[in-house]
Amino acid sequence: MAKVAFIGLGVMGYPMARHLKTRGGHDVTVYNRTAAKAETWAKEHGGRAAATPREAAEGCDFVFSCVGNDDDLRAVMTGPDGAFHGLKQGAIAVDNTTASAEVARELHAAARAKGCGFIDAPVSGGQAGAENGALTVMCGGDQADFDKARPVIESFAKFVGLMGPSGAGQLTKMVNQICIAGLVQGLSEAIHFAKKADLDVPTVIAAIRGGAAQSWQMENRWETMMNGKFEFGFAVDWMRKDLGICLKTANETGARLPVTALVDQFYAEVQAMGGRRWDTSSLIARLENADRK
Repeated sequence: MAKVAFIGLGVMGYPMARHLKTRGGHDVTVYNRTAAKAETWAKEHGGRAAATPREAAEGCDFVFSCVGNDDDLRAVMTGPDGAFHGLKQGAIAVDNTTASAEVARELHAAARAKGCGFIDAPVSGGQAGAENGALTVMCGGDQADFDKARPVIESFAKFVGLMGPSGAGQLTKMVNQICIAGLVQGLSEAIHFAKKADLDVPTVIAAIRGGAAQSWQMENRWETMMNGKFEFGFAVDWMRKDLGICLKTANETGARLPVTALVDQFYAEVQAMGGRRWDTSSLIARLENADRK
């Protein structure tokens, strides 16, 4: 059992912290910007709610975080009441936010200066993966820190891997989001095409789902996409944030992402349609919306 803090109890962090307590058996202290949510979590799971990230981190062996973006991460880690001010010597911070590789390297250096560790550990698997404790966790950092943190991270994961030095976890998550963007657009066009060609979509999917066209998106989203239901997970606003990070990093590294840039603009159109909180499969809505114009 380790003493663990978890900062950020959103749709991902709330169940991840729960798994650290119930599956991992760790002593968990939580912090959330909305204090009532942290109090509720503590009452449900028997942990403790802290008033600040610094208070949550004091005396802990591991400090997890899962917040919105780079600025949020800096605020809870190195801000005036940030967790880094409460870290004890040798503690390891594990960040599950999808953020930039730049902020990961910045916080890694800041942790090292305090005699602590930092691992960037973004996750994939969505809300369902968090609820079921079956997330994929892509880590960047030092091998020794990873080896210590891995058994704790496994409390909410089905896969935990070290991708490379600091920032490599975030870069791997960018690869993941680039793949998803292209796949969802391809599936959207395929279903839209099948409808326009007067094909029976379920029959078509049954024919192709076992071959080279198969994907997680097809298995889990074709039916909801066909029926215009977009209430199943990762929101368009979040995807645009992630793709913005991908495109900025590509510009810095010289990578060319023409399809990703195009799909990002398609998601901007979905936002303009009122779909900011729709899930990412809503790309099909812009194709069908064009038919109604």
